[in-house]
Amino acid sequence: MGHRDALVPGRPHVRGDVDAPVTVVMFGDFECPYCQDAAPLVDDLVASSHGKVRLVWRHFPLFEVHPHALAAALASEAAADQGRFWEMHDALLAHGADLSAAGLVAAAREAGVGEECVVGDTAQRFRGPVEEDYAEGLAHGVEGTPVLFLNGHRYRGRVTADGLRAAVESLKLSKPLEPR
Repeated sequence: MGHRDALVPGRPHVRGDVDAPVTVVMFGDFECPYCQDAAPLVDDLVASSHGKVRLVWRHFPLFEVHPHALAAALASEAAADQGRFWEMHDALLAHGADLSAAGLVAAAREAGVGEECVVGDTAQRFRGPVEEDYAEGLAHGVEGTPVLFLNGHRYRGRVTADGLRAAVESLKLSKPLEPR
């Protein structure tokens, strides 16, 4: 499956072609406004890459500053259990200003996910993948969000469309990305 990367877990959440030569691993937090700004830029990069770039989402809930980040990560894993991770991912980022229990339920409705599984004790059974992602992030020097790695190389600076495109181009693909 695609570029082999130590940052990609055994069962990753992948957006884009699983065999893409470029893997963007994003450590993110659904309550983080910077992640909410960066996510559409990364999604656009994937969509416009003609199969050359894939996104792998990893959880890094900044629970000390974002009180609902962990619950949102658990809710996204509950949605993944129903085969709807990306629908919930998008809904959570759209609802980032309100990720209270009511906000999680609203996001679940929008994502077509059973509301009962995304809050409370039911969602707690999905802690394993979230904790694994968080530990992996810490092991790779992640301290805040978003943090992106392109084929294992840490992306530096503010996440911009031009910056992402330049970072991908610097990986020396056989055929450059075409602007969208």
